[in-house]
Amino acid sequence: MKFLDQAKVYIRSGDGGAGCVSFRREKFIEFGGPDGGDGGRGGDVWVECVANLNTLIDYRYQQHFKAGRGMHGMGRNRAGARGADVVLKVPAGTQIFAEDNETLLADLTKPGQRVCLARGGNGGFGNAHFKTATNQAPRRANPGQEGQEMWIWLRLKLIADAGLVGLPNAGKSTFLATVTAARPKIADYPFTTLYPGLGVVSLDGQEFVLADIPGLIEGAHEGLGLGDRFLGHVERCRVLLHLVDGTQEDVAEAYRVVQDELAAYSDALAAKPQVVALSKIDALDAETRRRKLDELAAACQGRPLMLSAASGEGVTEALRALRAVIDDARRADEEARPRPAWTP
Repeated sequence: MKFLDQAKVYIRSGDGGAGCVSFRREKFIEFGGPDGGDGGRGGDVWVECVANLNTLIDYRYQQHFKAGRGMHGMGRNRAGARGADVVLKVPAGTQIFAEDNETLLADLTKPGQRVCLARGGNGGFGNAHFKTATNQAPRRANPGQEGQEMWIWLRLKLIADAGLVGLPNAGKSTFLATVTAARPKIADYPFTTLYPGLGVVSLDGQEFVLADIPGLIEGAHEGLGLGDRFLGHVERCRVLLHLVDGTQEDVAEAYRVVQDELAAYSDALAAKPQVVALSKIDALDAETRRRKLDELAAACQGRPLMLSAASGEGVTEALRALRAVIDDARRADEEARPRPAWTP
């Protein structure tokens, strides 16, 4: 299945049915009177978050969705049927934007959430609705109201507890394949990862979700490389694991480039907690390890970790560091959640 994280969709709710002009005519009944029914309401357009989807690929092949029109009213006071609704099913983490791709309409983060984007038009009144003591034979009815139409953007942001960032070939996909059951593409050339990947990490009897995104290069916020649009998939993460390739000549510069791209994309993303690690240490001797670690420590103003996804060295320590930050964030969220009022 192809991964698609953005789609433009046209939606239109149903028109309301028209009211009916009708009079009761039966044999041996002298006075009939109006009996025209009301028109039915047009169908609505809903967006629903479901649990069994992880991409927007369905909206690559169908971009137009129209709800059903309400049926017209009929004689004998029969109201028209309501138009059928249209439900767009999207994965968790989908944001809905207006046509300008900037105005946020809804953010669906949990399965089961639903939002109505376009209400169907009301059905028109039949002539029975206008009967009064002074107007006992009205000959008019209302047409149904028109439905609403608009273009919307669907944008998927993966929901994960931790995210991997770094330059191309920093070892992110290898790390994801080592600690989870995910099987991303791994090769010795840049931009092997073309779309984000997810995996579930099991550590000390607990689990958390880890996300991998394509590598960043200098100028990604200006469109170089694969750009920085994929950074949206780690915006919801509680912590970032920044992998710096230890085989590079200047690890401090590699760290600075990624940090600058994070800041250019979003100040909130750059301010997220980070665990910095020097990767591919299996290819370095002891002296080179110390030198590269000192250079990276001076750049990040902290003590980075060392790991090798190929040999497994330092991987567990990095996962436990991520887990500690995730647990702290979850506890903070739990404490900030309003508690129900006490009742006897």
